[in-house]
Amino acid sequence: MKIRTNLNSQRKRRPIMANHLWLVRSESGQALVELGLSMGVLILLVVGAAEFGRLGYSTIEVANAARAGAAYGMQNHATAANVTAMATAATNDAVDVPTMTATAVSLCACSNALSTTSTCTTSFSCSGTNRVVEYVQVTTTAAVPTVFKYPGAPTTYTLHGVATMRVEQ
Repeated sequence: MKIRTNLNSQRKRRPIMANHLWLVRSESGQALVELGLSMGVLILLVVGAAEFGRLGYSTIEVANAARAGAAYGMQNHATAANVTAMATAATNDAVDVPTMTATAVSLCACSNALSTTSTCTTSFSCSGTNRVVEYVQVTTTAAVPTVFKYPGAPTTYTLHGVATMRVEQ
């Protein structure tokens, strides 16, 4: 025959507070606290990357608009003389950047001194056997505001684009 003994009498008795110390030492909420602390930094990085990408896109738009205006003007001498149409072509190319402005100019140089240019007029001529070489130049500028305000960073960035092309003869 088997004698039963009381199991509780064989166990060691612990103080009452020792039974509740596991609540203090528990790591069940640690991941949630770490997530809460690191989420602010993560959100700041994602928003900063999106802002940087938007400014990069606007920079490309402004540069491409200058190229579009110059490409319009370089078709022939008649389009090169129409600086208003070149500026309009540049502005129409950058519809995603509403604050962009464009200015266009027609430049002339002599074939022996291409680095020396001046504005084209009907009286522009070159000496000797040198011939007149005509260029168009379109300059675009846009003030792009940031979506969020960052401490220490400007709230508006000014973007520039310049394109110079030789007019078809």
